[in-house]
Amino acid sequence: MNILYTRKNNLCLGCGICDSACLVGAIKMETENGENRPVVDTERCNSDKGCHRCYDACPGLGVNFTRVAKSLYQDKGIVVNKMVGRYLQCYSGYSKDYDIRWHSASGGMVSQFLIWLLEKKYIDGAVVTKFDNSEPLMVKTIIATTKDDILKARSSKYGPVSMAGIATQIKNASGSHYVVVGLPCHIQGFRKLMTIDKRLREKIIGLFAIYCSSGRSFYLTEHVMKEKGIKRENLHYFAYRDEGCLGSMVAISEKDVIKERFQSYYHPLRSFFVPKRCLFCIDHYGELGDISFGDIHIKPYSDDKVGVNSLIARSQYWKEKLEECKDDNVIQLDEISFETISSSQKMSFKKKGRNGTFINLGKKMGWVVPQYDVDYLRQPTIRDIINYCQTRCQQFLGSHKSLWCIVSLLKDKKNYQ
Repeated sequence: MNILYTRKNNLCLGCGICDSACLVGAIKMETENGENRPVVDTERCNSDKGCHRCYDACPGLGVNFTRVAKSLYQDKGIVVNKMVGRYLQCYSGYSKDYDIRWHSASGGMVSQFLIWLLEKKYIDGAVVTKFDNSEPLMVKTIIATTKDDILKARSSKYGPVSMAGIATQIKNASGSHYVVVGLPCHIQGFRKLMTIDKRLREKIIGLFAIYCSSGRSFYLTEHVMKEKGIKRENLHYFAYRDEGCLGSMVAISEKDVIKERFQSYYHPLRSFFVPKRCLFCIDHYGELGDISFGDIHIKPYSDDKVGVNSLIARSQYWKEKLEECKDDNVIQLDEISFETISSSQKMSFKKKGRNGTFINLGKKMGWVVPQYDVDYLRQPTIRDIINYCQTRCQQFLGSHKSLWCIVSLLKDKKNYQ
């Protein structure tokens, strides 16, 4: 078995973990139809000699949430909840640096905490993703080692993020303590790869997850730029979520400054640019992350127009580091209940419920679907089947540029405030 099995069965997440898993350099990531996909040099591949590291590390095939989380998080006071897995404490918080807070997607907690960890020398670097106009698709994953590196990577990207080569860079780096910031699928992939790679396991001391309702293809950015008349080659600055709570898309070129509220351009696009594999994901919060970060856009937090984050800490070590950061007067940090976070994350219920039914629908249809060691995925109803078909139709339209005129007509016309 190698990563071609994942590709063949449409389970690829485009995460790029397989690239670093391969010891002979037989895998590279390429872009196909707006998504990252692995390409295998079959002459170099050692799968016929018994190697299956790329297959073993692939999060697209599924992950044993219950078993892995239980082995990782055993501190006194651990709470077990099927919506979020195992956790110690939940918080709301934000950076006390106004500039960081204002220009981040929510409260700037990820950026501020990483900067603090670097300055305190608790870590030698952090894996983050930034917009880079020199890249063909603008998204680039780096190992940040300075405050400036971190700040260039703040806020949301809403496009495929490949970790290709990153694990190898970490192993070859001179430092000994690194953290990885990623979506739930990236965290799952790193957990699986760390299981089979001792050197990587020794150097990564933390995995930080970002809540994720679903991924988006590169076509989302292309569609938004085309619809708004933004010319990528003229861009000096681009962000999907800048300037306060939830924020606005900001595109700055030599001649123009274009701004539009996040909810008004993003939410109406529904599932048009969501990859198919995301329909089978049940991990909203990043259950295998040592800390998970996300929005908390409910009152009273939404009344704050600068930005507030929610956080979920799963280990005593990282809980203590967050509280030490607070004691240094770098961040605001307040304990809250998971129920408060849950009420602000409506999509988490869809991922555990609706997406779980899609997995069981796939099993009934004889499809190859991801395998999870959970027993709470309900059976699909007629409504779920209709929902699946509607979503797949939206994805079909979004994946064909010639049909984007229909996408514009079918966008949700609600006035998102």
